[in-house]
Amino acid sequence: MSIGSLFDSDPTPTPPQPAGPRPGAPLAERMRPRSLEEYAGQQHLIGPDGVLRRYLNAGRLPSLILWGPPGVGKTTLANLLAQELGQPFASLSAVNAGVKDVRDVIEKAKRQRGTVLFIDEIHRFSKSQQDALLGAVEQGIVTLIGATTENPSFEVIPAVLSRAQVYVLEPLSKEVLMSLVDKALAEDEVLKQKNVRMQDYGALLTISGGDARKLLNLLDIVVEASRPDPKTGEIVITDEGVQQLAQQHLARYDKGGEMHYDVISAFIKSIRGSDPNAALYYLAVMLEGGEDPKFIARRLLILASEDVGNANPNALMLAQSCFQAVTVIGMPESDIILGQTVVYLATSPKSNASYKAIREARAYVRQHGPAPVPIPLRNAPTKLMKELGYGNEYQYSHDHAGNFAYQEFLPDQLSGTVFYHPGDNAQEHKMRERLQQWWGQKYGY
Repeated sequence: MSIGSLFDSDPTPTPPQPAGPRPGAPLAERMRPRSLEEYAGQQHLIGPDGVLRRYLNAGRLPSLILWGPPGVGKTTLANLLAQELGQPFASLSAVNAGVKDVRDVIEKAKRQRGTVLFIDEIHRFSKSQQDALLGAVEQGIVTLIGATTENPSFEVIPAVLSRAQVYVLEPLSKEVLMSLVDKALAEDEVLKQKNVRMQDYGALLTISGGDARKLLNLLDIVVEASRPDPKTGEIVITDEGVQQLAQQHLARYDKGGEMHYDVISAFIKSIRGSDPNAALYYLAVMLEGGEDPKFIARRLLILASEDVGNANPNALMLAQSCFQAVTVIGMPESDIILGQTVVYLATSPKSNASYKAIREARAYVRQHGPAPVPIPLRNAPTKLMKELGYGNEYQYSHDHAGNFAYQEFLPDQLSGTVFYHPGDNAQEHKMRERLQQWWGQKYGY
């Protein structure tokens, strides 16, 4: 957890000012913008006609949530917005901050009205942590800026979401990314001492995947590792050279850093894409890098339900058995069990129909709230409830032919609503046929 250093005994704190980069800092840190004028991209928000620019011109800032992919400047933008308005600034990381940390920040903010509270990865805050923010946001004790890479409609509780404006940060364009490279070579105190010529940009842009932080740090690595031409003294950056150096660097799997997330992402996507060979390769990368096998097994459990689902219900049982076996046996023998499970999941038919169904149902409840349970389905433990008709007209399915009785289970206003759409696979085709037999045209199956 990191709390802004502005929280001290000074009743009139100075506005946050960007500190200079620490010695030996990565290039992305050395090139961090010091003002909105230096900030790259997101002109739809901070350009002359941008909505955030209009707020700044009016001298006020609402609570907001910045939603966008990694490396597009969410944290930097939050700092610069607070700096622009001259407001105190505090930050929390949802990775390691608890409810107590939130309350501590709010208590200190009460002595410094107008504090901007930045919460990184707000989608990882629990409901109780988000609830702890509500009063302070409502009363204007803090102006909340949350940053998330996940859709806030699903990850942020409605009470917080209703009190904050959501703004989408767009992926950085090729032109913006190239300009960041050129700016770093021209202005960074370390790189500008070297005679660097950009012959190719393609590999840098491709490997960084639009993430400006990765782009600049990769550029730093490539320049440091490249040898100047003995005749001209130039360091020439080519796609071939970047690929070679990047592969050497990325081969060092860092289970606690960005490589960790890149590899587990590629691993999951390879299984989802039914490629056992790629999945086994990324499994090997993780195991050779010392990854916790239980972490891998947990991800396989999730994937078995999310991506295989009812196309092959046995997948979830095998993944559960895998997790139990890995927990008991440990390494090195767990690699055999993990490998078997990975091959089984990768070669199974796939369906995300159940995953989509529960997400759609939860989104509906978040938006509309829970509806009253139909009277026939209600429990009637008391005499009054029985007198009110609770449970009347309910038909016990097992008393009917085929263990099925046609009746309404959804609240009246949701009658006929479809959340589950069976996938296009043999197992769910059978499910669709049963649903058609039971419900006819009610749900459109």
